[in-house]
Amino acid sequence: MEIGAGAGAVSRRRMLGVGAAAAGGSLLLGAASAVPAQAAPKGSPRVVRARALAPGDRIRVVSPGGTPNPTTMARGIEILRGWGLEVELGAHVYARYGYLAGTDDERLADLDAALNDPGIRGVFAARGGYGTQRVVDRIDLSGLRRDPRVVVGFSDITSLQGRLWREVGLVTFYGPMVNWSDSRTGPESVESLRRAVMTTEPVVITRDPAETAAPVLVPGRATGRLLGGCLTMLSTSLGAADVPRFDGALLFFEDVDEPPYSLDRMLTELRRTGALHRIAGVVIGQITNSVGAPDQWDAVAVLRDRLGDLGVPVLGGLRLGHGPGQLTVPLGARATIDAEAGTLTVEPGVR
Repeated sequence: MEIGAGAGAVSRRRMLGVGAAAAGGSLLLGAASAVPAQAAPKGSPRVVRARALAPGDRIRVVSPGGTPNPTTMARGIEILRGWGLEVELGAHVYARYGYLAGTDDERLADLDAALNDPGIRGVFAARGGYGTQRVVDRIDLSGLRRDPRVVVGFSDITSLQGRLWREVGLVTFYGPMVNWSDSRTGPESVESLRRAVMTTEPVVITRDPAETAAPVLVPGRATGRLLGGCLTMLSTSLGAADVPRFDGALLFFEDVDEPPYSLDRMLTELRRTGALHRIAGVVIGQITNSVGAPDQWDAVAVLRDRLGDLGVPVLGGLRLGHGPGQLTVPLGARATIDAEAGTLTVEPGVR
């Protein structure tokens, strides 16, 4: 539910720095041979799933990054309570410290409390913005290792999700945050999130031809762990302990308010550091408000150029990220893309 991100969202990059045509208009960038199902790469953590949430469960809302809006928070809390969940707020959810929801110690204390309280079955981020990277290396994971729980967020929360995967092997959920906007995330978004965290049904996301990255397609079928998140967060964390190892994985990314050259720079950084050398496939979510000069490459051209020669299937145009109609997927769960069919199928993220 940052469910308020979109055309008015602030660029994470700015915050951090203060061939034949396919059906539906997609361009086939070159066929990739089918990739067999992949086991978790050597050295990966044991995969851990939390129990599915159920009516009566206590969940905690925390603000690892920016301060949410009380009005839009009230709508998100209403949705969660409508599912029968008992919603609690971290002590510093509405605190302010510059552009952060409280000091680093305050935000960390709320995270630690939510991740280690044995009575809490789910941890939902209030919103993103910026700030999770400042505290992610100090999180206390001891209770989470003994007692996994549902964790939901996206955007800046990518840093938290990557750390939980690398250190605990926890499957988390990349989906709307509690700072909810019905104009961006309507009934389909509500139901997608509910099904992801409260049922053990597989998650199936279908390519939306209206999405910016929908024309980006390399045919093929591949299976691997779905890992990634916000592209800016991935590129600015390379070398740190919160970026997953993508060997044998399906790399997923999305972003907002990044011009085409910035997408190029970040993908080039991932290529240069070897992060893309052994991936099984690429899943592109919502590339929202990526505006460049009229006589230069647009986002689609950049994505084709940087991803089309990797020799793996690429599927763009999924409603995952900062755009309208955001859906929810489990990160760390085993998934399969069928690029020509336009589908991403993910195993349940809860048990």
